[in-house]
Amino acid sequence: MKVLVLGGTGEARALAAALHTSPEHTVVSSLAGRVREPRLPVGEVRVGGFGGPALLAQWLLEHGIAAVVDATHPFAERISASAAEAALIARVPLLMLRRPGWASRSGWHWVDSLSEARTTAERLGDRIFLTTGRQGLAAFTDSTRWYLIRCVDPPEVPMPAGAKLLLDRGPYTVDGELALLCDHRIDVLVTKDSGGPLTAAKLEAAQALDLAVVVVRRPPPPPAIPLAETVDQVLAWLR
Repeated sequence: MKVLVLGGTGEARALAAALHTSPEHTVVSSLAGRVREPRLPVGEVRVGGFGGPALLAQWLLEHGIAAVVDATHPFAERISASAAEAALIARVPLLMLRRPGWASRSGWHWVDSLSEARTTAERLGDRIFLTTGRQGLAAFTDSTRWYLIRCVDPPEVPMPAGAKLLLDRGPYTVDGELALLCDHRIDVLVTKDSGGPLTAAKLEAAQALDLAVVVVRRPPPPPAIPLAETVDQVLAWLR
């Protein structure tokens, strides 16, 4: 069985590794190409978009794909919607692999968008740690507050005038995050509900310092697509 894994996450790399060693499967991992130096999974890898649902459906048929696993980031709405439509066109089964979101804690403020996250954060404090990635940074460009902005690659849009850019990639430690928050006198942490342990240390650090945390809710997945939370569940579905 030839499986296409839409990847870019730790779960996608773990799934590709499991399928690569399986005598019953061949795996192709697809990365969007938005990160300059992505962590590559084992096995065959393609980088770049497909050009929309119709061309993705054509690619699935031309390459003999028997199943698609959408293991992209929980906030990668466009590719998830495109994959759902393409799988329907090509009549190829599709499963979404989504790690569980973070459980809410005391002091968390849930919002539905980055613009709402900005309004809420600036109401709660003056020195804000922004960890939502470079995508969507435009919602903060004209802010007059002080921001510490952490992302993997440099932003493609202007940053707020009073901002410091930190290029870094997880995993992070609680001690390291505590030092970062204290050194920059952070009042508010802004994050997306990405889930998983890779970037969760900042939440522990914020709680230890009793900081306000603004969390952007996940977008809903495409309707009628089955969901899995672990690699083992995906393997069972494929079997």
